[in-house]
Amino acid sequence: MSRLFRDVEGGPRCPHGSVVCIGAFDGLHLGHQALVRHTVARARTIGLPAVVLSFEPLPREFFAQAAPPPRLLLPHAKAEQLFSLGAEQVGLLRFDRRLSSLTAEQFVATVLVGRLSASEVWVGPEFRFGKGRAGDIALLQRMGDMHGFVAGEIEPVMLEGERVSSTRIREALVSGDFATAARFLGRPYAIDGHVVPGKQLGRTLGFPTANLRFAGKAPALSGIYATRVHGVADHPWPSVSSLGTRPTVAGVEPLLEAHLFDFDEELYGRRIEVEFVAKLRDEVKFADLPSLTAQMHHDAEQARAILLKHQHGSTTSHRVSARCDQ
Repeated sequence: MSRLFRDVEGGPRCPHGSVVCIGAFDGLHLGHQALVRHTVARARTIGLPAVVLSFEPLPREFFAQAAPPPRLLLPHAKAEQLFSLGAEQVGLLRFDRRLSSLTAEQFVATVLVGRLSASEVWVGPEFRFGKGRAGDIALLQRMGDMHGFVAGEIEPVMLEGERVSSTRIREALVSGDFATAARFLGRPYAIDGHVVPGKQLGRTLGFPTANLRFAGKAPALSGIYATRVHGVADHPWPSVSSLGTRPTVAGVEPLLEAHLFDFDEELYGRRIEVEFVAKLRDEVKFADLPSLTAQMHHDAEQARAILLKHQHGSTTSHRVSARCDQ
């Protein structure tokens, strides 16, 4: 049986019981990690599998009326990180019209009881679920009394006087404050994926790039960045990256383009991770390709200097403002 599942309905996956936690887990920050680790610890204590339930797309993406809201972590990376934290099964439930119409009581009966035979259910602070977000910890506890499981809520994780949250991390990323984002995440912010072919415009301009797409998801930030690429050598590779829609060439789809300094190996199909170190500037539309190329050279010089300073132990957060108009 696959450890990853998507369906709400189906045969029992844990006929002898399970310990379950539920959440969106966008970013899998320190608060999320605390919930998953608590669940894993409880599961090991009582000898049952630990199951993490999340949703794809995220509910806020499903209900978005216009552009999808930004997210911190793509689905494949979320699943991998949940398994690395000790989850034995991960449910990325398809959040569609069917699931969105389930009442909280129906969700409990169908998923937690019928699918997972839950013995314990754990959630984070202020967690809501079910149609109209009517379900909360009090309902879980009442349903637990009926169906024979225990439900609990962990305390919020505080850091430097602030509650750790995905919203706060998105704010830090937008402002270029990668140091704060890293503290709340428990790791540097990075985006990973398989390198896909592009239009090779960067190569013709002297800046070949490794390109990552977002499969309809909206990234949490945009602009030009000093970055490090993991997965191409036995150490992080210095790079400069563009994340956006490429307005100078009439792009539409968000694309992450990483130019690895002094690197000439083929990367198509490789799984890489792009770690964001500092923001250089916002994405801008240039009048022509020569103007764009000149700015790219300037960006590369800035990125090299910043990465060299970080390599020598600096932890200062850098943000360089653009000198060009949108």
